[in-house]
Amino acid sequence: MINPSANGWIKRFFTELNLSVKPAQDRELFYDSLRKMGIVYGHAISLPAEEIQLVAKISHDELSKICLLYSHFQVYRLLKLSDDTTDFSTQLTAFYNQLYGNRSTILKKVLPESDVFEELEEILEERIQTNENIFSRNFSHVITNALLFQDVLAFGQFIRRNEIPENYLRKVEEVAVQIVLRALQTRSIPTPYDELIIKVFESSVRYAKIKTDNRELLESLPLSYFDAPLEKYYLLDLAALALFHEDEAQPIEIQFMEDLAVDLGFEKSVGVHFLKSAHAFLNTHRASIPYLNYKNPVKHFYDHAATNVSQLIVRNKSRLQKELSNNKDLLKLLTDSTVRSLDEKEKKKVKKQLLEICKTIPSLTIFLLPGGSLLLPLLVKFIPQLLPSTFNENLD
Repeated sequence: MINPSANGWIKRFFTELNLSVKPAQDRELFYDSLRKMGIVYGHAISLPAEEIQLVAKISHDELSKICLLYSHFQVYRLLKLSDDTTDFSTQLTAFYNQLYGNRSTILKKVLPESDVFEELEEILEERIQTNENIFSRNFSHVITNALLFQDVLAFGQFIRRNEIPENYLRKVEEVAVQIVLRALQTRSIPTPYDELIIKVFESSVRYAKIKTDNRELLESLPLSYFDAPLEKYYLLDLAALALFHEDEAQPIEIQFMEDLAVDLGFEKSVGVHFLKSAHAFLNTHRASIPYLNYKNPVKHFYDHAATNVSQLIVRNKSRLQKELSNNKDLLKLLTDSTVRSLDEKEKKKVKKQLLEICKTIPSLTIFLLPGGSLLLPLLVKFIPQLLPSTFNENLD
């Protein structure tokens, strides 16, 4: 099974990936296979291949890393007609080093000849993050890196030309943002989603600035700069994302998509097709896409933290059970906490002994960080699930 948060996950990914399934040569079918993962819309919602087994309760960030890696690899296979995973990893690492500059990391200093797979793991970990700070990411449920797919397009350019065209990502981002804003401005009546969509792009941009009062016309955008089908499909999908709402598309929205399709060199019907496809996808997965749902920031923080703690417990279940079985006093207090409230002295004892256990399990050292002790009540909440049923009178 693959754990995308542990070292060596990329090698394991390629070991389990079924390479006998070749990417579609038809560009629209190929693009549609990537779109189904959700990465095109900025939120990965499904695994890239059914035969890949992952650890339990995979997080959104972990799924994003896998989908980004998979998308890059599929573009490599499509353009290179090769399944060489070592060459692919070497080229993708070179691509990111050219894109963001060679990064001098602790890993490189300690191990100058570090494994290219390990270096790539570190790069992808950094890349899926947004430009928001940690506080904002924890409290805002709309934060997501909506422009990750731009990397995939740029990597395709890198493979074809052995370099990234000058200012390529800047141009893609600027045009993408302008198309999204122009699409939003077609609405006669703003919808509740408009502000959320703008927030998503504000958290994702690295070069462009979001100016909601900008009314750039399609004719003035450098759409002729984009000649690859995947680039054009992506711009159509971003426009369709901006036009999402519960009701049927309005005539003015359909007209906008038709005009955009024509300006990109397609028939009008292609714009309508992308609008319908995007809205079908977003409606199907709406419940799992945070920026299409409204949620109180504090509740989101609690839900997010609870999910993370639950993942840590599931993945370290056997270690925790072993440590707990060796600490009879703590085990008794945790068992008592399921049927009564502990007093202050008992709570301090539980906190101290739990932190001692966290020191022995690397994955749980997050609880030792500043502020990490605030998550201990969640740890206590989920631990009783590990206890034998004989310790819980509620299960008698």
